Amino acid sequence: MAKIKWLIALSLLSSSVWAADKKYTEVEFEKEVNKRVEERIEKIIRRIKKKSVAELTKEVLDREKVVEKRERAVEIKEEQFKNTTQDFERQIAEFEQRQTNFIACVDKTNKEQDTRIKKMVEVVGNMKPAKAADIIGVQDQDIAVRILSKLDTTKASKIFNLLDKEKSAQLQKMYLNMKK
Repeated sequence: MAKIKWLIALSLLSSSVWAADKKYTEVEFEKEVNKRVEERIEKIIRRIKKKSVAELTKEVLDREKVVEKRERAVEIKEEQFKNTTQDFERQIAEFEQRQTNFIACVDKTNKEQDTRIKKMVEVVGNMKPAKAADIIGVQDQDIAVRILSKLDTTKASKIFNLLDKEKSAQLQKMYLNMKK
């Protein structure tokens, strides 16, 4: 059937070339096209008639084998796609679980650090300003700013005054830029 359609298209193309050479009316042109299509179809039918039923059956069986191979290949690809999709979904689930565990670990660490900072605030808050300034001066700057931010403002200002000017300026700058 595909051959017939192809031949008809070819006939139409050749007919349009033929019609370009001569001036025909639409009716004459249509008659000529129909005549050529019929000639082509008859030629194909004669060729098919010449073949035996066995040859035609063999052609059909060969085509069925090709179709079956293609269908099997498609089934295999579908199965591979399904397996890949399942594997990908499993990896996403594992990643989400690891992410949840990581976030829980970070939250736990932050809570523990907050607890330690609160204890340090109590310790530093109970010290004399000079001794507190000595301790704050040697602390990590981030920790020092967090401690100073939780102290009473009067106590924090006394500690800032007793620190080295450069260290005090750095800590004050960090304190002002600190995220709430």
